Amino acid sequence: MPEYHDLAPRERWRELRSTSADWASLSPAGLGTMLASLHVIRAFEEKVLELAGMGLVHGPAHSAIGQEGGAVGSVMSLRAGDEINGSHRGHHQFLAKSLQHVAPDGLCVGAGALSEGVRHLSRKALAEIMGLSEGFCKGRGGSMHLRWRDAGNLGTNAIVGGGVPLAAGAAWAHKRAGSAGVVVTYFGDGAINIGSVLETMNLAAAWRLPLCFFIENNRYAVSTTVEESTAEPRLSSRGTAFSIPSWKVDGMDPLAVHLAMNEAVALMRDGGGPTVIEADVYRFFHQNGPLPGSAFGYRTKEEEAAWRQRDPLDRVAREAMERQLFGEEGIRALREGAVAMMDDIADSMLEHVDGKRRIVPALWPDRSFRDFGIRGDLSEFDGVRTEESETFKGPVTPSATFVDVIARVLHRRMEEDPRIIILGEDVHRLKGGTNGATRGLHQAFPDRVLGTPICENAFSGMAGGIAMDGRFIPIVEFMYADFTWVAADQIFNQIARARHMFGGDGDMPLVLRTKVAMGTGYGSQHSMDPAGLYATSAGWRIVAPSTPFDYVGLMNSAIRCKDPVLVIEHVELYNSQGSAPEADLDYFIPLGKAKVVRQGAAMTVLTYLSMVAKVRAVVDELGIDAEIIDLRSLDRAGIDWHTIEASVRKTHKVLVVEQGPIGTSYGGILAAEVQDRLFDWLDQPVHRVLGGEASPSISKVLEAAACAGPADIAHGLRHVLRQSGMSSSQEQARNPTC
Repeated sequence: MPEYHDLAPRERWRELRSTSADWASLSPAGLGTMLASLHVIRAFEEKVLELAGMGLVHGPAHSAIGQEGGAVGSVMSLRAGDEINGSHRGHHQFLAKSLQHVAPDGLCVGAGALSEGVRHLSRKALAEIMGLSEGFCKGRGGSMHLRWRDAGNLGTNAIVGGGVPLAAGAAWAHKRAGSAGVVVTYFGDGAINIGSVLETMNLAAAWRLPLCFFIENNRYAVSTTVEESTAEPRLSSRGTAFSIPSWKVDGMDPLAVHLAMNEAVALMRDGGGPTVIEADVYRFFHQNGPLPGSAFGYRTKEEEAAWRQRDPLDRVAREAMERQLFGEEGIRALREGAVAMMDDIADSMLEHVDGKRRIVPALWPDRSFRDFGIRGDLSEFDGVRTEESETFKGPVTPSATFVDVIARVLHRRMEEDPRIIILGEDVHRLKGGTNGATRGLHQAFPDRVLGTPICENAFSGMAGGIAMDGRFIPIVEFMYADFTWVAADQIFNQIARARHMFGGDGDMPLVLRTKVAMGTGYGSQHSMDPAGLYATSAGWRIVAPSTPFDYVGLMNSAIRCKDPVLVIEHVELYNSQGSAPEADLDYFIPLGKAKVVRQGAAMTVLTYLSMVAKVRAVVDELGIDAEIIDLRSLDRAGIDWHTIEASVRKTHKVLVVEQGPIGTSYGGILAAEVQDRLFDWLDQPVHRVLGGEASPSISKVLEAAACAGPADIAHGLRHVLRQSGMSSSQEQARNPTC
């Protein structure tokens, strides 16, 4: 018979319940703030549902009526410098933290609870939910994207669990800066099994980040019960798997939440790492809108009535009256005052037309605001020194190895700017990661080169949170570009959209390095060219250096840029050699500036990365008078139309050359844009050279067949000439100097 030994988690997992003694020890000011905050939030949420029922809220109205106790109790434990973020159901958390900001000394039951600051907050929050220009995000965020950085609100999130990694980034920044600040990330039972949440729990625990994972267990993910979703419905148990201290509390008891949060905050401020709090709460209405869940058949009226008997507003009112701090009349006046305030705010936004109420037209954002803030204006580059290899005056090394130059310029930037950090898998080991691009950096900057667990979703999202914090500049490495798919939510839903979504005025200074590994035999899941994928996402800038000299200037620009920048590298270039500065690594190559690497008149060839040298070699071999443009910047905003148009006006023919398959092709996007913009100057359709339909596979023969190579380039060049009624030999004869 085997022997068995029971195992126990390293950290405690406890249920906390408040006692009458705890209520008695709560200060009158604390009890008054708790009660007033609950009533302000309740009146606000009721007004949102009323307006939604009238069709005046365009989009969802995820109310948290019934859940206010968790938000108010937890925020009362925080300081002004602490921060929070939340999910799509986040009005109550946003308001609770913002009330702390506008009334730092607390609220009181009476006229003071409805001060001008409280009114201003309520109006701006309601305007945002209604999509109006005076909202916190200028009407872009609506109900699900509420951000007020000054008040410590990092931004709520419509993707279930999507904001959790961003909160980890803010927590990392607090820890690194030594601010003693903590971060609370709120999410529900529906998010507890999401990969982003679990990855971030692991990362936060491993790095001991001051981050509280606050689970609002309202028992229903839309209509699916928590028992249907997981075998362990006590969701705070997740913390034990990651050695995170965890508390379970009754979220309808704001004091119990407050006591648990006090303990959690004390532990986090003392360097104890992350915490988990699970608050059992109940939303009195359906997932969205003004009807109860029973109207949709997934809850009973009896269940709803039972939970309403536990309303946190009533619980706190009873305690206040038992202590004779406030009477029924005072509490009634508080309630009526909060409702009247919201009525007045809403009435000021509405007008009567033809017997119906509508939003005052002047309050809508102007249509011209549509694209504002997708990206920055690049004013951060005013006055910088730019260089090109042909005009560079300093000493150069003619045979510098590409990958060595990557490590050199990163070292230089980290040496000059202590805000820069590098994070990714194995970047701190293996003599510079899997290809040597971070060689020597960990030895020089051991606390700023961070080897991560294998969790692209968590560490890329964390980098996004660090960038939004503004105190540090993260450089993220994805070992292979294909891993973008693993982190797609953070890359495209979060990092790319944050600036625009939250009103257009927040920076996102983040660099993502990754490589194209076609030709290395790593197969379908390690070989993609990400240019076409990232080009579909308006928030990203994309650069693709093809020479060591260009890498220095483009990486410097990527780090200086206040937008997220993807820097694409190619394994084929790593061991290639070219000209690079011996010592001067401080110049810039402007984002959005292409380069003519070969003058010609027969056609314009647009290409990038490793295909630049390959195209040039084939053009020279065939003796074709082609003009070759190294695009260098690939995002839509960065395409250098001035250079391209000047070339097309001369050649009247365009060939787009890329290496990868058609599925994630960048060339298709570029070719369509060229034809739309330059149609009048083209003598024939834009032609393309690219790989096959299938992504590269392991077989050396099949991989070569899947990727465009010299033979494909030659075929494409000849095809363009044939369409002009000219062969390559005729072209060579016409231009005998080629």
